[in-house]
Amino acid sequence: MKQPTRRTLLTLIGASLASAPLLTASHASAARAAVGLDDPAKKEIAMKLVSSAENSSLDWKAQYQYIEDIGDGRGYTAGIIGFCSGTGDMLDLVELYTARKPGNVLASYLPALRRVDGTDSHSGLDPNYPRDWRRAAQDTAFQQAQNDERDRVYFNPAVAQGKADGLRVLGQFAYYDALVMHGDGGDPTSFRNIRKRALNTGARTPAQGGSEVAYLNAFLDARVWAMKQEEAHSDTSRVDTAQRVFLRAGNLDLNTPLDWKVYGDSFHIG
Repeated sequence: MKQPTRRTLLTLIGASLASAPLLTASHASAARAAVGLDDPAKKEIAMKLVSSAENSSLDWKAQYQYIEDIGDGRGYTAGIIGFCSGTGDMLDLVELYTARKPGNVLASYLPALRRVDGTDSHSGLDPNYPRDWRRAAQDTAFQQAQNDERDRVYFNPAVAQGKADGLRVLGQFAYYDALVMHGDGGDPTSFRNIRKRALNTGARTPAQGGSEVAYLNAFLDARVWAMKQEEAHSDTSRVDTAQRVFLRAGNLDLNTPLDWKVYGDSFHIG
């Protein structure tokens, strides 16, 4: 579900943060005082929101074992955040798991994962890789590796950029969801370019003195544009009937109860 530019994501995010506007003292003080998406309760909500879109379920922990080729040109999509064999993040995950637990059931697939990186090929993975992924998913060490890679590559950078932009919980989540789907490479639909597209409309982040609601509307407009560039992601309900619902209600901190729809399915967090 991401573009095959993932292996440089941390460098690119670092550059993005370095070029972000500096927070004023008052903004910095407010950011420290406010609850962010990295608050444990808010993070749990974020995991459920993404799972509702990715897996049509709020039970995100049941997705450690998920694996299939969804036909989006990125090979196998698997795990709690949709790690892809064609985009490098699945390779990074299995490398981490193997460094922590040599000889695990997925370790023998590392040469094949390196070969298929950047393609939609299953060469060297079929027929047993999905079975072995599900076996590995029973191992708490593999579950922890999935959690850690999710945070390192997607969650932590999204929250950091959101806080740098002066955004509250909903805005930080909008960044996270965009990073999960689009990655942060140099292509026009990447997270950094979605953000740039929003800023190019004249919208300004709260850190720049702009209206948070106006900026998030611009960001979500840009996100919808990016999704529609790719058939596999052209259903924009995860924005239209989820994130925009919270924005229209003024629920910038994702306070419960939350009610939303994705792909026509209704979800609730009390």
